[in-house]
Amino acid sequence: MARAPRRRAIRFVIAVLLTITNLGGAAVVFALAAFVVPLPGGDETRVRLLNLAVLAAYVPTAVVLGTFWGVRRQKRLDTWLVEQRPATDREKSRLLKTPQAYAWMHMTLWGFASALFGIINIPSNVGRAALVVVIVAITGITVASLSFLIVERRIRPITRAALETGLPAKHKAGHVSVRVTMAWLLGTGAAASGLMLAGLTAIVLGADATSYAQLGATMISLGAVIILVGGLVTFLAARATADPIRALRAGFARVGRGKLNTWVAIDDGTEIGELQAGFNEMVAGLREREQLRDLFGRHVGVDVAREALANGVQLGGEVRDVTVLFVDVMGSTTMATELDPTEVVGLLNRFFDVVIDVVHEYDGWINKFEGDAALAIWGAPMAVEERDAQALAAARVLAERLRREVPEIAAGVGVSGGPVVCGNVGSSDRYEYTVIGDAVNEAARLTSVAKEHPERCVANAALLAAAASEQPRWVEREAVVLRGRGMPTRVAVPRT
Repeated sequence: MARAPRRRAIRFVIAVLLTITNLGGAAVVFALAAFVVPLPGGDETRVRLLNLAVLAAYVPTAVVLGTFWGVRRQKRLDTWLVEQRPATDREKSRLLKTPQAYAWMHMTLWGFASALFGIINIPSNVGRAALVVVIVAITGITVASLSFLIVERRIRPITRAALETGLPAKHKAGHVSVRVTMAWLLGTGAAASGLMLAGLTAIVLGADATSYAQLGATMISLGAVIILVGGLVTFLAARATADPIRALRAGFARVGRGKLNTWVAIDDGTEIGELQAGFNEMVAGLREREQLRDLFGRHVGVDVAREALANGVQLGGEVRDVTVLFVDVMGSTTMATELDPTEVVGLLNRFFDVVIDVVHEYDGWINKFEGDAALAIWGAPMAVEERDAQALAAARVLAERLRREVPEIAAGVGVSGGPVVCGNVGSSDRYEYTVIGDAVNEAARLTSVAKEHPERCVANAALLAAAASEQPRWVEREAVVLRGRGMPTRVAVPRT
């Protein structure tokens, strides 16, 4: 209902502008027939008065009929606005055909006027009657063309609202060429036809029909119409085409800056409207693709997603030196039996929030979640500078933040490093990027050792040799023999 005042205002403006247009057209007809275009034979005063009387009677009648028709049509077109619902495809189609309907309505009314004035002028002179018919017809074409441009321009707010949900399914777009042709008929074609008519009259009827002065006045008058009105109408028609194109250019610029929530209003029934709809569909596709890319990145990691999108996906692997961090919750079985499942999920989400935040802060990559554990990698799929120092710093900070921010959960953190095989493993239908190697196994086993230390964080001490910035923050403990190993492994824990 909030749109109703706007709707009524548009209807009122259209009625006023078309009334002025028709009155202006009637005045032009009388002026041309009475004073400008040379007309043969007859009692000039009597004929002028007769034409003026008929004109005075016909014009108000035609204006009332045209206004009544327009108001009725407009009411049927914007029922959906009153009912505050989306426009149906049928309502959209009728709305897009409204400018043509107004143009044909004016052609009909002015066609009757042309025939009427021809009939009343026949008794005076057949030649006069023929010229009057042509003058009225030319003016009618001009008024109809102008009504097309006026209505098309003024109903754009309603068109924009109707087409928010897209063009009608079976829409056959109008043509920009029709708009340009209407503008040419209005601004140039009609006046040029009148100019040709004046010359033809002078040639056919000779000096008895006109004087040089009268013919000169005719040519000057119609030439002025061609220059002034033609220029104005051409400008308006060009603007009607340029405005939506400028909006599209601005939309493309916003999309180019990454603003995929961009949307342009569809307010044109020609090929430009289809272009606007196509732009919105394109941006929706880009938005969906970006959402899929974001989801892909969240599932496999941003670096893996970027690599896959840039170079495609190939099954297989490569050997790379990496640093591995493994973090595992202690007592998860007991937690699962004592707490409600929703509470368990909530705790794990808080736990993984901290893990992800710390790993990303130190340029690591979360390779996978395994129940209540997480595996993070430095050095694959992208190289990382000072990967050992970054991983050790992340492990130290992670253990501290988990104690402080998720005190309900105890977890062990293990860090190791070395050569691993990394790549896409699986089949062409389903695969994942993973890392396989002794460093991964050792990091997982170090988490078991970490659970026995108060620091809850243990690293292979050999990593400190390549991590000068972390050496003061770690202290080496007694070497331990890890499960499945025959030789002891040097270990270090954060200095307290």
